[in-house]
Amino acid sequence: MGAEASNGPARQRHAEDLLAAVSMTSSQFAQAIGRFDGDTPAMVTAAIHTAGRAFSELDACNDVIDDASETGRAIADRLCALLSTGAVEDVALELEALEAVSARVRGTDQTRLLLHRVLGREASAKRALPGVRHLSGADLPYLPSSYQDEQGFDDLVAMAAREDELAPRLREAHAERLDKVAAHLVRVVEQAAAVGFADEVFAQESVREARHAYELWVQCLKERGRDLG
Repeated sequence: MGAEASNGPARQRHAEDLLAAVSMTSSQFAQAIGRFDGDTPAMVTAAIHTAGRAFSELDACNDVIDDASETGRAIADRLCALLSTGAVEDVALELEALEAVSARVRGTDQTRLLLHRVLGREASAKRALPGVRHLSGADLPYLPSSYQDEQGFDDLVAMAAREDELAPRLREAHAERLDKVAAHLVRVVEQAAAVGFADEVFAQESVREARHAYELWVQCLKERGRDLG
């Protein structure tokens, strides 16, 4: 009888030590394993083991996110170099890699949602994210042209002279347009990489905008080739 009485407090202290070893608040622990009444150290021990496994699974998901973040930053760095050289096909390959990275993280979405719910971390898992800004052709510097002159021209010679006069401004405008689209594309990828593509909606919007920015960039390249040869 005395031995049993002495074992009770010892087992209780052991359970309390296990509880302290897991970084959970009492409310999180209650949500994770459910409420129970009485002195039940064995149940507490089993529940903590379950919670420990949940944390391990969550750590594995976070490893995927961390790897995606690192990969995304590397993609952004490569894009910065490739966009400056007009490497259309190589940029397209980097965007395919970006989509693959985002898809890998999406594969953990349901698991992370369940684990955050079980561990009572749904609120802390949410974070404020920047908006994904959309860039369109209307946001780019305009391309000067003799066709825009209100006075018009009496002959083709005068029109050609005006085109020569506008040529430096036209080259500058094309360069500014390409730079603006390239910077936007890189920024979109960097923003997505910063959060490891962890938010499904934000990641999808980012990948979609990156693809759109690429198409706009290709269009700007074609326009430069048309105007400047």
